[in-house]
This record gives sequence, C-alpha cells and structure tokens, in this order.
Amino acid sequence: MDNNQEIIDICIDEENDGARLDLALSLQLPEISRSYLQKLIEDGAVCVNGRICLTKKSKVKAGDRTEITLPPPKALDVSAEEIPLDIFYEDDQLLVVNKPRGMVVHPAAGNESGTLVNALMFHCRERLSSINGVIRPGIVHRIDKDTSGLLVVAKTDLAHEALSRQLKEHIITRRYEALVFDNLREDEGTVDAPLGRDPQNRLRRAVVWNGPDARRAVTHWRVLERFGAYTLIEARLETGRTHQIRVHMSYIKHPLVGDMVYGPRKQPFGLSGQLLHARVLGFVHPLSGEYMEFESPPPPLFADIVAKLRSRAQS
Repeated sequence: MDNNQEIIDICIDEENDGARLDLALSLQLPEISRSYLQKLIEDGAVCVNGRICLTKKSKVKAGDRTEITLPPPKALDVSAEEIPLDIFYEDDQLLVVNKPRGMVVHPAAGNESGTLVNALMFHCRERLSSINGVIRPGIVHRIDKDTSGLLVVAKTDLAHEALSRQLKEHIITRRYEALVFDNLREDEGTVDAPLGRDPQNRLRRAVVWNGPDARRAVTHWRVLERFGAYTLIEARLETGRTHQIRVHMSYIKHPLVGDMVYGPRKQPFGLSGQLLHARVLGFVHPLSGEYMEFESPPPPLFADIVAKLRSRAQS
C-alpha cells in the first residue's frame, strides 16, 4: 500500500440496511461527495466484507464491513472561474462576501471547481493572501457547504495575519441564525464542551472530553422565536471549531433542522442540509483600526420556512 493512502473502515448501520452501496456510504461519510464515492467504487477502491465491489448499485446489509482506500492527495490545479459573488464590502486589504447555501469554500477531492476560492481568484485576479497556500488563498475562516452567510477574505498577508490574530483572541463577532428541533425551555444558554474527531467516524466531530485532539469549544445561544416543534435561535461563537454549532446543539438534544450528519436522517421540508446562516460578522480593520460590522438576512429557503412556521403558530 502507498504510504500516502488512507483507509477508512465503515460498518453499515441499521438505517442503511438494504441500501445501494454508494448511497449508504454517502450517508455515513457526508464529507465525501457521492460522485467521488462512485468513482472510488468503479476504480476498485472499495471492499465489502473483504471483497472488492465494483458495482455502485450493489445492496449492502447492516453490519457489512466496508473498507475504502483513498488515493494519495493530489496537488489541485485551482483555476479562476467567473462565478457571481455577493460582495458586501471591498477595499485593497480585504472583502466581505455573502456565501450562498450549497457553495463549498475551497477545493478538495470531489469538489475541485465551483468553489468560493475559484470565484475569488477570478474576481481578485489572484490578488489574495498566500498564508493558507494555493488551495485556500485569502481564506481566514470557513463555513460549511450548506451554511450560508458572511465571510471575510484577506487580500494581503498583513490583513490575513491581523484577522487571524483577532480570531485567536476571540475579538471577531460572529452571530448565526439557526432553526433547531423542539422547544428550548430556557431563553438563553451556553454550551462549553470540547470538540474533537468522532472516534466512530473520522469525518464527523463530537464532544470529546479526553481525546488527543479535543479542543475547548464555547457556543452561546438565545431564543429568537418558538414554533412548538421548532425553535429559531441566535448562536454566538466564542471559539470557532469545525461544525461547532451543529455538534453543540445536537449534544444538548436540539439538532439543527436539515442536518443529515448530526440530526435525524428523516428531515422535514425536504431538506438535506442544515438551516444555519452566518448573519452578523464584525472585526477591526487591519489598517484603519475601525470596527466594522455587517449583517446579512437569511436566504429565501431559510426565510420561507420560518415564515411558514410563524404563520402556522399565529393561526
């Protein structure tokens, strides 16, 4: 085996009993695109119970042991693409972008084009900070593919370093809006629980109290509106760990609506991605020293669902 290859072992769970191989794997490995998993199957990189399976439509059973061999990572050729951007602010040092739901921030296996970075490279003509390398130029912080909202992007290394320092010192304001399951009894609260890699699934995060990669994570939340079976909340990040709001809200038994990874598999409203929006972003400008704050309303899909729930609650 190539030393740079990575092997993922997955046990098919009860919920995917009888499902197609590619579908079952995509549901249990949500961070890998289904099309990429299908390619891995076709390339003979997937074994079921010790035997190579070349057919993506093969049915699997609960308890089947599946082994996926990921090829060594390749250097991606990140190209500029003319993709429209919703820019809230821009100057010589930085820009603030309102990322749409469904857009990946930076290229990775299975998502090598159509990303925010591809769009930024076209818009900025490659004038982006180099601190995070060729794959993530200018990217100071990320939000998930199905999370919409505001991001600050650095054009210069000076701006990148200053903004990264503010993130580390918890100076940057980040307030999110989310729809969660069930009624939160309290009006506000704080989840202070360390996050790390889920020992059962390397592509998920979990509350891990003693893991080697456990890092402190703090999320403050408050109720905006109650709809009985759902609650609209504002979540404020004190730290910024991967999937932090999603994992923390699931941990307190109020997962985000639409979250197929940390919530129930059967989701209302035909959703297959969390209703989470980065609504408010504030920071100190690296050169002027001025505090700047921006606000973006939730996208139509999110707003329409909330409006329907509000209408039902008032009728």
